[in-house]
Amino acid sequence: MAKVRRTTLTERIEIVSFCITNNGKTIEAHGISYQQIYSWVKKYEASGIDGLADRRGKRKDESDMSDIEKLQAQLKLQKAENLRLQMENELLKKLAALERGQDEG
Repeated sequence: MAKVRRTTLTERIEIVSFCITNNGKTIEAHGISYQQIYSWVKKYEASGIDGLADRRGKRKDESDMSDIEKLQAQLKLQKAENLRLQMENELLKKLAALERGQDEG
């Protein structure tokens, strides 16, 4: 597997502008794969500089969510809370069983 190179927004802007002005000598100059450069150039052409921002792992603002998305997020949180409570309940049951077993022995 190839080594991953992390880039900042500023670096991505610099690399895309270099690519646009130098017609393809970007791979050697910056050590970025062709596919990644192609992706960044397409995003830049479609959305400008905002298209180059890394939004992985970012949550939507609640004001930007539709009613369905809000309900889905609430449901996901409720499921996670239910799972946590179930695990806690099982742990307490096992602890009680262990304590009963030690008291008898």
